[in-house]
Amino acid sequence: MSVFPATAAAKAAKRTAATRSKPRGQRTAYLFIAPLGLGFAVFYFWPLLQTFYFSFTEFGAFGGHTFIGTDNYLRVVKDVTVWQALGNTLLYSLIGLTALPVAIVVAALLNRRGLRGVAVYRALYFVPFVTLPVAVGLVWNWLYNGDFGLLNEMLGRFGVDRHYWVSDPSTAVYAIGTVMVWSSTGYYLIIFMAGIKGIPRDYYEAAEIDGAGALRRFFTITLPLLSPTLFFASVICMINSLQTFDLIYIMMAEKNPAIGDTQSVVGLFYKWAFIENAQGAAAALAFLLMLLIAALTYLQFRLQKRWVHYG
Repeated sequence: MSVFPATAAAKAAKRTAATRSKPRGQRTAYLFIAPLGLGFAVFYFWPLLQTFYFSFTEFGAFGGHTFIGTDNYLRVVKDVTVWQALGNTLLYSLIGLTALPVAIVVAALLNRRGLRGVAVYRALYFVPFVTLPVAVGLVWNWLYNGDFGLLNEMLGRFGVDRHYWVSDPSTAVYAIGTVMVWSSTGYYLIIFMAGIKGIPRDYYEAAEIDGAGALRRFFTITLPLLSPTLFFASVICMINSLQTFDLIYIMMAEKNPAIGDTQSVVGLFYKWAFIENAQGAAAALAFLLMLLIAALTYLQFRLQKRWVHYG
């Protein structure tokens, strides 16, 4: 008696059972995804649609809005303060990106074998990132103070004249950018340390046997194999820098003479939406900023093929 028909029947039964259980598994997966999907739809996708709609409207002084077409976008394009804020924002982004090489170097130093107290150093570097921006801004305003700030006191011992770092338009952007780098370095440090931990030690041991020094091992092993992590960090850093607002808002007073030279796009959005009651123009500005972030992110993903090495 042949066993092949029984075997074929068993396989057919298994396929039937798998077919019946597949919809049940899909329903379970959708059930787990539903809370996150609902939150995304309510708090992200729906506000995005609202912002796009409001960008074609004008709000009245006592509520309500009227459709005005593309007038808000024309205002954004023609307004000089928008281009100045955009230039400041791009400069903040360039300054913010300097946190990446600093974090890579520190991460490489903390990953050396035999180094004690790595957890303590890691925590000390990470503390500024989890500190509230209000506290960071107030502390650094005191450090930058032109009359009694600690920075001027230290530089005065070397014969450097006192300087109003946050009030001078020529230095205000760089002073705020320095605080951005200081507060974000710890976050990227943790990411890079995790990336370096994932590099096999065999590569370093083989390089040491071949006589490669620490610098050569860093540039020929660490950086190439860390490029995927660096790519991820650069995307996150650029997006965060383009949306910077809270630190600038805390450090720059209303009557500061350099407030116009330090204003970011998000800061201008806040001014239009909540101070000048120009919600329609503010919505157009926010939507254009979103498109700028999307375009720059897409450009980064296109360029990553030239310098990112996977595996």
